[in-house]
Amino acid sequence: MEVLFRRCPGKLRYCLTRTLPQSTWPQRGCVCLFLSMQRTNMRNMTSSARPLLVSKLFQPANLREERDRELGLGLGGRQGESMACKSQRLMLQSGFIHPSNPGCYYLLPVTVRAMEKLVRLIDREMQGIGGQKLDMPSLCAADLWRRSERWDLMGKELFRLQDRHGAEYCLGPTHEEAITELLAAHGTLSYRQLPLLLYQVTRKFRDEPKPRFGLLRGREFYMKDMYSFDTCEEAAHRTYQAVCEAYTRLFARLGLRCVKVQADTGHIGGKLSHEFQIPAEIGEDRLLICGDCGFSANMETIDQGLRYCPECKGGTLSETKGIEVGHTFYLGTKYSYIFSASYNNMQNKPVIAEMGCFGLGITRILAASIEVLSSEDSIRWPALLAPYQICILPPKKGSKADEAGELAQNLFKVLVEAVPSLRGEVVLDDRTHLTIGRRLKDASRLGYPYVIVTGKSALEDLPTFEVCSQNTGETLFLPIEGVVDYIRGVEIV
Repeated sequence: MEVLFRRCPGKLRYCLTRTLPQSTWPQRGCVCLFLSMQRTNMRNMTSSARPLLVSKLFQPANLREERDRELGLGLGGRQGESMACKSQRLMLQSGFIHPSNPGCYYLLPVTVRAMEKLVRLIDREMQGIGGQKLDMPSLCAADLWRRSERWDLMGKELFRLQDRHGAEYCLGPTHEEAITELLAAHGTLSYRQLPLLLYQVTRKFRDEPKPRFGLLRGREFYMKDMYSFDTCEEAAHRTYQAVCEAYTRLFARLGLRCVKVQADTGHIGGKLSHEFQIPAEIGEDRLLICGDCGFSANMETIDQGLRYCPECKGGTLSETKGIEVGHTFYLGTKYSYIFSASYNNMQNKPVIAEMGCFGLGITRILAASIEVLSSEDSIRWPALLAPYQICILPPKKGSKADEAGELAQNLFKVLVEAVPSLRGEVVLDDRTHLTIGRRLKDASRLGYPYVIVTGKSALEDLPTFEVCSQNTGETLFLPIEGVVDYIRGVEIV
């Protein structure tokens, strides 16, 4: 059954019609879908069938204000943070984040939508390799950290506090101690239960001495951290490889270039470590990458004077900067031995489990993707993470194309009926006191992947709509059938 716009022989000049077999046509030859003008249908409409209006979104953007790179004291300057970072500036201007305390931000609704989509993608990958999701307390007992000797090792990086009884705690920057104590507290596992992969997505806290670059280096942030328990070193390495491959698939789906590099184990410890780095000039890590064999490493792990690749013995190493968005560690028995996290082997004898831990910076991935994909004045998201996929622009009120305003409303209805996955993904820019040009510029800067303009061409005998793909720069003029076919390919997380 074809859906299209045609001239309406009734009172309206144009309407949406369903093309039915001719024998079933009403006398006038169309079934009008101008639901907004049919009171009975309006009463039956669910909230999901109504467009989200830009005027109703809580997004206090400052897109049309002339601001310098520091954005003034009202947005970021009061924190003393460097504003040399494109993603920080764009997210502040666009109403995606708002500063709270140094290194801490309000994540506004559009950013939360993007983050939830990213978490859904991560859940699919982690559960695809056997991960089980849980949630651990952010308030971690000092006793656990003292047993691992990291209470002193982490130093001032820990946010420390005492309760009213004098008991000491820290706000968890990571949860190796907590997860291992949890496993030990539930008795000895069976070898049949391994590998066991447990993960969470939660807030983390680190007392950064100089928080900067917005969500790229803050004191409070979201992280996915997974902890694995295996029977032996060989099995632990298989798990390690499976998680690394899942990370690689994730970044490929996001369309982000991400390099897996040899890394230092740092305060986490263990025997093996890799970072997942997105190359970017704003990055704080210095990387060396071989153009011949693909070897890559954080410069802190190799001889600073090295110029040729140690793996292929001939490739030249090139230096670049990167943003760390993921980190993997093979821990061995570093924590499981301390907390007696063991399993019973085939002989029913207790054996200390081999462990790994694997992190992804959720909020950092969001900021890093904006950093590398966006222009200086317009946000571009990985298509899967865009808070809303489509923005429909009706004409300016009182303009020559004003009649097309109702067509914009009905275009929304056709799209969500033809592609149900778009419910909740389409917004209507109802600020019709502004010109289409002004709203089109705003839509470009806010990063909607697709913008559909309902203008003069929608009032022609064969109505067409201007469809702009923000990520490719492509602009098409399509009839309603073409718009539906074009949008049908949009993937929704």
